[in-house]
Amino acid sequence: MVEKKSSESDKEINNPPLPAADPAPLGLIGLAVATLVLGLTDLGLASSTNKSLMIPWAIFLGATAQLIAGIIDFKRKNIFGGTAFTLYAMLWYSVALTLYIPAFTGVGYDMTHYAFGLIGFLIFSSIMTMASLMTNKVLVIILIFIDLAIGMLILNILTGLSTVFVGTFLICLSASSFYGAGATLLNTMAGRIVLPLGKPIWTPTKPKT
Repeated sequence: MVEKKSSESDKEINNPPLPAADPAPLGLIGLAVATLVLGLTDLGLASSTNKSLMIPWAIFLGATAQLIAGIIDFKRKNIFGGTAFTLYAMLWYSVALTLYIPAFTGVGYDMTHYAFGLIGFLIFSSIMTMASLMTNKVLVIILIFIDLAIGMLILNILTGLSTVFVGTFLICLSASSFYGAGATLLNTMAGRIVLPLGKPIWTPTKPKT
């Protein structure tokens, strides 16, 4: 009986998976640019008569960049980043479609539905804000500005509150997101703290066994 010799091509090659880079700068830059566009519009620095030109920024920067970041964070087993980036991406897709419908279709609409959806999302965002207390102070600030911007937008829809309040918090959100993205990128590349992110505010104690 002739013994069959195994060749190199027959051997299974098990290459270890390449580690994924931290996607936070990608997601935060997308958030920063999208909120800058919307915030300046809400502050009256651009015409808000037809908001259709904000749709590309909402889709590609606000939504898609964060969706990519969220998927990568899930692969990295980062439940906070994966959940936050992915769900906020879905919010941006919803915002883009909400802007699209009145601009390009003749379908009748009631913005109250939009407000109800934002109320539900504000509940989720409040949970994420609580979870961010276990990350770093910059993320806490970012989440708080998200909560405030969503809250002001809800009041704008339901009560006619000036968009200046929404715009102000969106600009603050944009600035803090730019800082968070820059700090994460520079700190990672330098291998040391160039821009501080701040230590966690809340460090839960593990139960004694």
